[in-house]
Amino acid sequence: MQMAAASGLMSLALFGAAVVVLALLAGGFWMNSRIKYREPPRPRPDEQPHLPPEGAVHEVRQSMESQEVPHMEKGGRPLTPYELSNMKSRPSDSGQSQGRPRWSKGSSGSFGGGGLGAH
Repeated sequence: MQMAAASGLMSLALFGAAVVVLALLAGGFWMNSRIKYREPPRPRPDEQPHLPPEGAVHEVRQSMESQEVPHMEKGGRPLTPYELSNMKSRPSDSGQSQGRPRWSKGSSGSFGGGGLGAH
């Protein structure tokens, strides 16, 4: 008899927990709808951004070479980052191909990508 009473009490506790979880979910949906109602409306199609008259902008690929970082003379103090702020980079004159690097055929190009790898 005591086993049945404990089982009934356990099922009542689980039912109460389920009701609490459902109440929390319903409250979350209600709060979300209130927040969404206060947001400004989505832009209309005529308010969306448009392409510039000259068309889409394309990326430019070029290799850059940076200037050498000045070496610290013996016994001198090291330069701080704000003292190096005027370092400029310039386009590379090495004449290397500006194309994108490609990986070997049959390789995924990433570590652990699942491919067979380079053979």
